[in-house]
Amino acid sequence: MIDHLTIGQLAERTGVQPGTLRMWEQRHGFPRAKRLPSGHRRYPESEVASVLEVASARDSGLSLTAAIERATQAAEPPTAPSIFAGLRKSRPELAPYPVPKRLMVPISHAMEDECSARGGSAVLLGSFQRERFFRMAEPRWRSFARTAELSVVLGDFPEPRAPKGGPVEIPIDRSHPLSREWAIVCDGPGVSACLAGWQRPGRSSNGQRVFEMLWSVEPDVVRDAARIGVELASGQWPDLREQVPDWLWQQPQPDGSTIERATALTNRMVAYVSAVG
Repeated sequence: MIDHLTIGQLAERTGVQPGTLRMWEQRHGFPRAKRLPSGHRRYPESEVASVLEVASARDSGLSLTAAIERATQAAEPPTAPSIFAGLRKSRPELAPYPVPKRLMVPISHAMEDECSARGGSAVLLGSFQRERFFRMAEPRWRSFARTAELSVVLGDFPEPRAPKGGPVEIPIDRSHPLSREWAIVCDGPGVSACLAGWQRPGRSSNGQRVFEMLWSVEPDVVRDAARIGVELASGQWPDLREQVPDWLWQQPQPDGSTIERATALTNRMVAYVSAVG
């Protein structure tokens, strides 16, 4: 196998003309080439699959920008082992707080309901740790899935499933960092919220599981969480990539309603937690 390809060889392997490859590189920095002292391009073998993916996405109607963003994202490994870990690394200003499980449930319900009330066409992700935890919440998530553009749940499911009228179920091995995580991400037009909790080892003095929890309604933070979640889910089931909307790979547009969303969500959280007693 050739380790580095000329532009002619890359064109021959992919069916994309050299002139088109040069145009993509000039405008989008893709495909990625090394330059020899002579100025000639040399492409790594891995770029063949990426160019083929872009060509396929373009044939299916995807814009060139979105197709390249998707291919380059897919070619890179996930930036974090879990949503919580990814946000802690990229957003150190988000301070986590210890929360017992009995409060995580109403807080999660508050976030789910606030997202549902603010409209559909969103990407909705949930990390449930165990399949049995999801089954208890399944009726709620089936309701959410009816209006969401994409709905995904992760847990120790036996196999990937895309049931009609329900969220896509992605299996996560119990050794995976996500198996210790409780997360909800809702990202879409007019709605932006995420929660991620990492389960502490052991239990509290009263036998409760305790989570280090962080949450945000900042569009950039939520978009990061959504991308991390989608990449982790796609790593377990690559077919999911075909269902991810193009806009998820773009930067969110500021809408000036962050304070309003934070206030509404906080009020709902307080009400739901108060009802627990």
